[in-house]
Amino acid sequence: MYLTVSKRFEFSASVRPNRADWSDRENLAYFGPGATSKYGYGNNYTAYFVFHGPVDRRTGMLVDLAIIKPRLLELLAQRYDHKFVNADTPPFDRIPPTPENLAVHLLKDASSLFSDITARAVACHLDATPAIGASAYTDSRVEREYWIDFSAARRTYSPHLSDAENAALFGVASSKMGHGHNYRLRVTVAGDFTPEEGQIISHESSSAALESLRAMLDHKNLNEEVPKLVGSPITTESLARFTFQQLTASLPVARVKLYEMPNFFAEYRFDRQSSLALELPLQAAHRLHCDQLTDRENRAIYGKCNNPAGHGHGYRIEATVGGMLDERTGTLFNLIDLQNRLSKSLEPWQYRHLDLEIADFSSTPSTGENICLALWPRLNDALQSRLARLRLWETPNNRFTLRKELPGAA
Repeated sequence: MYLTVSKRFEFSASVRPNRADWSDRENLAYFGPGATSKYGYGNNYTAYFVFHGPVDRRTGMLVDLAIIKPRLLELLAQRYDHKFVNADTPPFDRIPPTPENLAVHLLKDASSLFSDITARAVACHLDATPAIGASAYTDSRVEREYWIDFSAARRTYSPHLSDAENAALFGVASSKMGHGHNYRLRVTVAGDFTPEEGQIISHESSSAALESLRAMLDHKNLNEEVPKLVGSPITTESLARFTFQQLTASLPVARVKLYEMPNFFAEYRFDRQSSLALELPLQAAHRLHCDQLTDRENRAIYGKCNNPAGHGHGYRIEATVGGMLDERTGTLFNLIDLQNRLSKSLEPWQYRHLDLEIADFSSTPSTGENICLALWPRLNDALQSRLARLRLWETPNNRFTLRKELPGAA
């Protein structure tokens, strides 16, 4: 099992991705329109710093977010926020400030700040725009993420099943009249990366491949108007695999994640493994407190979260199941079944005070880390031992992730 804690930050900066030893035409093709900006252009960045380490049995914390927050805020203020990065932030006077290079150096800068704690910064995920991001990891992996949107109609249907079987499996989604979705597709590419070039793939290559895919699917009836899908099951899982297969012809794709709804997605990876994830709300109260500590120690460690009367969160719980697609149905896990199993598993915790009403926290602090550790066996049993990843958002800025294996993905 691999547990991480992620902290979200925002900063604004201007950049000019450009190589002085390249012609304007070469820079434009590789970096895109921003390379021609003489004085730089701006982005509102969102950075997610990810920490891994042992959970302190007394405090229930992998890392004290109250410790890392001020240090990272100071780092961003000194080196990145409201800067023209090319001029103000070495080494970007020598290498292009692409999302990949920024993520690499944000992780490097953050890692140097926490030698006095047991947890370590293991990744940085950076969103540069709603369509472009990058990730850097301490094992030297670097990835670029692209997002595209498309709208399409479909009938959730497998040609390998009878109409009765389709209706039983997919319910109203199998109606011959069809239905529609506004899809969001995240494409993660990985491959050779050098700081001097700054990107895994050129803007020209990525734009051409992504636009070709979008044009193929956008405002189409997927069952009727996409020849390459004829004869295939039209499910979220099979569509994710289809987008992966189409893009790998021209891009070094590591995985794709297809959001059919904001709280529901299917993922397909280079190792042919699929995932299906659903997010549900959990509304609960709690108080961070450890009986083994003095009141003064509790206040020092947990701060306002130690309020004697408690407080609460609108938690978001995302459960991901993994495995291989059923080729006959085009599914990994029945969506209705997935939703029912998750809802039933979370129901005993809904609208409760975790410390006062849930036995799991009678003697254990109800930190995000411990909530994940307590939820895992409950959800894994309900999902037939197929739980691959569990995520908990305590707030939009604080995320806890528990995985079955070491992460190959963010």
